Amino acid sequence: MSTLQISDLRASVAGTPILHGIDLTINSGEVHVVMGPNGAGKSTLSAVVMGKPGYEVLGGSVTLDGTDLLALPAWQRAQAGVHLVMQYPSEVPGVSLDHVMEEALVARGRSTDGLDALLESEAARIGFAPDLLHRALNVDLSGGEKKRNETLQLAVLQPRFAILDELDSGLDIDALRDCARRVEALTNDTGMGALVITHYNRLLEALRADVIHILVKGRIVASGGPELADQLERDGYAAYQTGDDADVEPVTAADRPSSLDDLFAL
Repeated sequence: MSTLQISDLRASVAGTPILHGIDLTINSGEVHVVMGPNGAGKSTLSAVVMGKPGYEVLGGSVTLDGTDLLALPAWQRAQAGVHLVMQYPSEVPGVSLDHVMEEALVARGRSTDGLDALLESEAARIGFAPDLLHRALNVDLSGGEKKRNETLQLAVLQPRFAILDELDSGLDIDALRDCARRVEALTNDTGMGALVITHYNRLLEALRADVIHILVKGRIVASGGPELADQLERDGYAAYQTGDDADVEPVTAADRPSSLDDLFAL
């Protein structure tokens, strides 16, 4: 069994503290969902775990089976077994999806035998048009096609842990169901753990959550079972918005680093 452990993680953006001590422990096969209002620090959490430049770690640790992920560059964190499904997937002109997958497997020391058949099988499973496998990565794709693409990559690479940064953003009902069910199957079939960031519980209709965490102003203020998402859907975040964190300054768009999902700028 593998464990992704986040302990007392504190981080800032442009000199402004955003995360104020995050504690999360995710084991193989578990799905932990982080929900919270805009500006709570959800995407910052993704960025810090994956090693996006522009985010300063002020304290705490992130380990994968005892390996210090914070000491590794982003590409080594990915090779170690942590994968980010992007909210806004990057377009990469001139580089096809099948070539990206081939290089990713080679970099991980895995065989590429049967890769074409695997890609076609996964594409069929999530309703991704097979001709897009040989097109430039995400170029001229719709929002739903990009998310299906991201899910296909996740299924091929089969990391130990996946971070899903608003997988449901921009998806219609069918695409959401297809992508969420594929992620659910990966947690059951391969033991992949998942850290799922979302605003809405509609994603959780197809992706079973083990634990729901509520993130407000850089702190996890409550954790519970799936029923917590239903409560949020009904009551919103008002009960968790207290004055205790009045000293926490919001981060403006000008302060925030370039897009978390522009990982090809690394």
